[in-house]
Amino acid sequence: MTSSSHTVLEVIRQRYDGLTPAEKRLADSLLENYPVSGLGSITATADNAGVSTPTVARMVQKLGYKGYPEFQAHLHVELEATISNPITKHDRWASGAPTAHILNRFAEAITDNLRETLSTMDVATFDAAAALLRDDKRSVYFVGGRITGALAEYFFTHMQVIRPRATLISTNRSSWPQYLLNMSEGDVIVIFDIRRYEQELATLAETAAANGVVIILFTDVWASPVARHAQHVFKMRIEAPSAWDSSVVTLFTVEALIEAVQSATWEKTRERMNSLETLFERSRLFRRTAPGRER
Repeated sequence: MTSSSHTVLEVIRQRYDGLTPAEKRLADSLLENYPVSGLGSITATADNAGVSTPTVARMVQKLGYKGYPEFQAHLHVELEATISNPITKHDRWASGAPTAHILNRFAEAITDNLRETLSTMDVATFDAAAALLRDDKRSVYFVGGRITGALAEYFFTHMQVIRPRATLISTNRSSWPQYLLNMSEGDVIVIFDIRRYEQELATLAETAAANGVVIILFTDVWASPVARHAQHVFKMRIEAPSAWDSSVVTLFTVEALIEAVQSATWEKTRERMNSLETLFERSRLFRRTAPGRER
């Protein structure tokens, strides 16, 4: 039996090593254009992968589904979830909302999100991302979408203190070619993209990856199209009893990465922090407003 808390994508990847060569060929075909590649008939899915129809039937059962219809039903639910707008999400939550206070319901949802995300997060991916971010020979760029841009800016704000060569990419899409022009092979771009994915971010990622730029992606469990070009992917659970998706688990992971990088480079980071404080104190232009004297 397949857990309803896991996407079909996650199930395929978790059980990939136990598949036969023909089933792996089918799995690769499904993953190549997920989830659309699994929305056709069982015959069409088999033909697209170059395998037999019985192979499709066997593999979906091996993944834990009763049959192809149930497998496909899960894909339809996932597809609907990725394109849901805030009103649809609110109505879905409100229709089955219990009588408990919103604080309790929200806390329970966020706790579940954190638990589920951590249970599937690859520690090696976390460590590899932290290693890239602390390598000051690489330039690091940060970018997000309409909502997740705030997370990109938060990450950048801390990293620019910890290390040099950190850049926040403008929200003005027309300026992105100039950023790409300055990226060198081996540089890093951190991208935030959650459901209702933004095509411009996928185009940016594809172009950057073609030039040898390493991509770290923060996305949801359904996975942004950017994932096709990313070397390191963090898939977060974002469901909440709200019209909006939750960023709590994403922020948790960002702050854990900030600490991992800071701890590994503490001597350099401390020097930069001291220098920054000196600049604040010496420069009238950047002088901080004294408490109680904000205007």
